Amino acid sequence: MNLANYINELLYRYNCVIIPNFGGFVTNKIGATIDKTSHTIYPPKKQITFNSLLKENDGLLANYIATSENISFEKASTAINLAVIEWKIEIQTKPLQIGSIGFLTLNNRGQIIFEPTKTVNYLTASFGLSPIESTSIKRYQEQVKPLISVIKTADKEGIPTFIKYAATAAILLTLSFVGNNAYQQNKKQTILANQEKAIEKKIQSATFVIANPLPTIELNVVKEIETVKPFHIVAGAFQFPKNAEKKVNQLKELGFNAKIIGVNKWGLTEVSFDSFTDRNEAINSLYKIQKTVSADAWLLAK
Repeated sequence: MNLANYINELLYRYNCVIIPNFGGFVTNKIGATIDKTSHTIYPPKKQITFNSLLKENDGLLANYIATSENISFEKASTAINLAVIEWKIEIQTKPLQIGSIGFLTLNNRGQIIFEPTKTVNYLTASFGLSPIESTSIKRYQEQVKPLISVIKTADKEGIPTFIKYAATAAILLTLSFVGNNAYQQNKKQTILANQEKAIEKKIQSATFVIANPLPTIELNVVKEIETVKPFHIVAGAFQFPKNAEKKVNQLKELGFNAKIIGVNKWGLTEVSFDSFTDRNEAINSLYKIQKTVSADAWLLAK
């Protein structure tokens, strides 16, 4: 059984593969890189490192070997232990090659040093991508001469006198035109403002005379004096005004002249079946309501 082959296959699928009692291979994804010396572009890959402190058996390697070889987990674990013993003996005398993964060596302090190979890319997303070699590009930086200021050039060569006079005359003509134009605009606005004021005065002082005025109409309005009805047949008193309004609507549907007659000293909204000016008429109506509609009805005199 070649243990390195199983480790190699697991590194494509997992980020960490532990060899019990020996150490673990850990992968980290890195982006594309450029080797400036060889002018080579390498695609994204998994960078493999070795950690000798990862010795606890997580069961990943043994379970994968047991499934692949169709053996028990115990037999797979025993095979791993035997391979590890051989690795520990071999690494004492020479570099230990772990398949296509890389080489393991011991330094002067007895620590394991790992040197990965660069020919295998364990990142499945980069499958089919190979390094690209490009030719070196030489860049030349050309020195640009500084621009000569126009003002300084003019000063050196000198501006002809007639050009100076022509420029001065053009400036004066432009200023005079602008000033005249502004004066004309101001004058027009003043004239328009005076005309508007004159028209406004004429309108205010104008008198309109109607030859045939319409005749005046006299309306005799008789104010109806509201009759006070102090006797009320109470249908109920409610804490919430909405309930009182609902009761009024119900009584009106039954044909009563119901209404809200106010709020009593306890803060309850009172609703009446009807209101009367005559006490005897109110009592007779109360008896009828008590017999036919509500026995709890009572007479209130305000």
